[in-house]
Amino acid sequence: MSKLAPEDELRLNVMMAGEIQAVRIDESAMVVYGLSARGEAAIKLHPTGRPEQYLRLVREMLASSATGSPGGYPVYLHGWTRMGQARNKGLDCLLLLGETEAVVSVAYSNGLTDELARRAWWAMPVADNARRMLERECVVNGKMGGVLAAYLVEHLPFENNPHTIIDTVRLVLQADLVDEEVRRKLWSRGAIDNAYHVGFLERMPDSLPLEVPPRADWASVKDRLGSKGPVAAQLERVLSARGQAFLQTAEALLRYPADRDVVYALLNALSGYFSSVLQPCAGVDVEQAAAAAEAACKDPSKPAGKFLQEFPAYGNEVRAMLMLACMNSRVALPILSHSTASGTLMRQRLEPVTIPILQQIALLRGQEFVATTPRRRQRA
Repeated sequence: MSKLAPEDELRLNVMMAGEIQAVRIDESAMVVYGLSARGEAAIKLHPTGRPEQYLRLVREMLASSATGSPGGYPVYLHGWTRMGQARNKGLDCLLLLGETEAVVSVAYSNGLTDELARRAWWAMPVADNARRMLERECVVNGKMGGVLAAYLVEHLPFENNPHTIIDTVRLVLQADLVDEEVRRKLWSRGAIDNAYHVGFLERMPDSLPLEVPPRADWASVKDRLGSKGPVAAQLERVLSARGQAFLQTAEALLRYPADRDVVYALLNALSGYFSSVLQPCAGVDVEQAAAAAEAACKDPSKPAGKFLQEFPAYGNEVRAMLMLACMNSRVALPILSHSTASGTLMRQRLEPVTIPILQQIALLRGQEFVATTPRRRQRA
């Protein structure tokens, strides 16, 4: 059995004996890189056998030095890596193994810190790791938040999976990770790929970069309702300029969703927007959502029923809000889970779901519902 070349073994031992923070292996160039507080070190390997076998020996040596385990990378971690279940203690040791899965395990871990994110990013700077690390508040508010967001924004034009686009936009819009100019550029891309706009609806529903006037009666409603609880606050929110911008964007997306990922995310964003007036009902369809809305309006012990006892003139608007609160992605699941249709055919099959939602949106916008929409060029 081949062994490490003496010079490689010596240099690797010297590197690992220092205050090393992370290790990265370039398999094609057969170079081991080490990160420390002083900078980056590189060790050119001299294989004594087949490259893949030699790299296994190198990783076994690294694992033995970092964790005391002569067997190399702990196999059980492969099953935990992308579930965020890697142990919170000893994450720094995983970054010394030269294993990509070990780095991913750190990036996905609940125990991630901003400093560990810096080391993991040096070891494996890929978009998936950046997205998962930006799910941690400590990273968003730390030094790495802006670094990871900038990388994702730069590489976003090369993404073509709607789910990935929605996830990325949602993550980079957190806090002040990107400036106003970047946000507007991301929004403008939604004219070509509407998956971008779904991310905005999820992350910043009340601050969309879109100028839309409030509903004509917004000022009078605001003055009349004042501070009358969650239903009044939601109604004022919906009729305001920011609420009308949200509804206009949601309507455009619902008429021309790119694919099923956009549909699911859009419905969840809509439902979440109205969740302050009624929590989503479990396992509902359109009829059950309408029935739940009606029941909430007639029950004086519920916020909606109590509100309508004092302000019955807003019954239609309140019912629309309650119905939209119930209609999350579950209402589309029975249709989309039994069909592989996309594009126009998918939209036609979704009409039993989308038309009732569009009717409620039209009501809240003070417009007459129009079932059909002029054709437009779809994304290739």
